[in-house]
Amino acid sequence: MLVRIDPNSAVPLFAQIAASIRTDAAAGRLRPGERLPAARDVATSLGVNLHTVLHAYQDLRDEGLVEMRRGRGAVLTDAVTQLTSLHGDIVALAAKGRALGLTADTLAALITDAVRTEETPYAR
Repeated sequence: MLVRIDPNSAVPLFAQIAASIRTDAAAGRLRPGERLPAARDVATSLGVNLHTVLHAYQDLRDEGLVEMRRGRGAVLTDAVTQLTSLHGDIVALAAKGRALGLTADTLAALITDAVRTEETPYAR
């Protein structure tokens, strides 16, 4: 597993680490029951603080994607299969957006707006 971060991004490092793991799970590169690398190893390889990686792992745990087990570390749960099925929908949506001439930023903005509307349906 290769965790990707951009130190120049405005997105916090822990969020980038969690997003990278989510992306790998959604793409099927990670499977339920697989162990994530030790947080210390990820921190060392990325040159970030151990607590940054632990924060990412805790966020994934709070989302139900990871189970933290003493002595075994962070293990992916069956919930990653939901991400995998969502990945196909996302790929199809991206293809449809490209066919309509939408940029990635425009498509992302449309998705963000849809999520916000769904979270607060009476705000409009």
